[in-house]
Amino acid sequence: MYESLKVNVNNFHLYIFAFDNLSLKILNTLNLKNTTIISLKEFENQELLNIKPTRTKAEYCWTSTSSTIEYVLDNYDIHCCTYIDSDLFFYSSPSVLLEELNDEKTVLISEHRYSWFAKIYEEKRAGRFCVQFITFKNNSESRAILTRWKNQCIDWCYARFEDGKFGDQKYLDEWPVLYNNVKISENIGGGVAPWNIKKYKINRDGDSLTGFEIKSGRFFDLIYYHFHYVRFMDDGYIDLGWNVIPNDTLKNLYVPYINTIIKIERDLENSFDDYKTAYYSTTPSGLKDYIKHLIKHITKLNLVKIESLN
Repeated sequence: MYESLKVNVNNFHLYIFAFDNLSLKILNTLNLKNTTIISLKEFENQELLNIKPTRTKAEYCWTSTSSTIEYVLDNYDIHCCTYIDSDLFFYSSPSVLLEELNDEKTVLISEHRYSWFAKIYEEKRAGRFCVQFITFKNNSESRAILTRWKNQCIDWCYARFEDGKFGDQKYLDEWPVLYNNVKISENIGGGVAPWNIKKYKINRDGDSLTGFEIKSGRFFDLIYYHFHYVRFMDDGYIDLGWNVIPNDTLKNLYVPYINTIIKIERDLENSFDDYKTAYYSTTPSGLKDYIKHLIKHITKLNLVKIESLN
């Protein structure tokens, strides 16, 4: 994600929260330009430490999303802060998204824009909006929304659908109803993802990615793609999740992205003795995971062999 920002944005500053000691060590050693590295010791307050034992690692990261935004706004002299998921990859500058904000609209959120099949089983659970690229201006109206969201996540943020909630995400569904200063991004180039890629076609001109088009023929610049659920398995496969990925997307987006990750992983292993590529275990736990695991490996649904990408 950072490398893609460097290519497409002339002026940015990335605040990276290192959630373990090895990440902190690597990031400090790399001394990346245009970044500020923030350790857990600096970031965590007593409120977060109190609930940390009640959350899994993933749930704690979700719980902390709103708190990281608040931390940056509290501690650095900036007029706005945009949270971005680490599995985003930028193909053009996201500045056009921020231009959708104005004096009246001071919080920017993006929709999932599900394809029809994904919408059937995903929208009720995961919500209308995606916490992937979300901007808050540093003013009282925006901060009020942020504070309420932070408190909600402290109170409940788990990787399950329960009482109309799911992680940190379903809370956003009510924002356009409750708040006049929330802007729903209209640029569909921001937020192309596995759950909506079936609606689009990726275009290339030789080796250059030129954008994408809705199947009706309308053409758009691709701002970022959300590589949700890309998992490197310990049996040599890469799991691309449950949404069917079209061949043009696999070839034009996934293969270059995965090869980039593999190169970075190898560079880190060569540079840091205590860094090991963290492949996910393929050992399922529980009946539900076992059934999913079995279906995946029988059908080879969205499973790609690493060597086939080279």
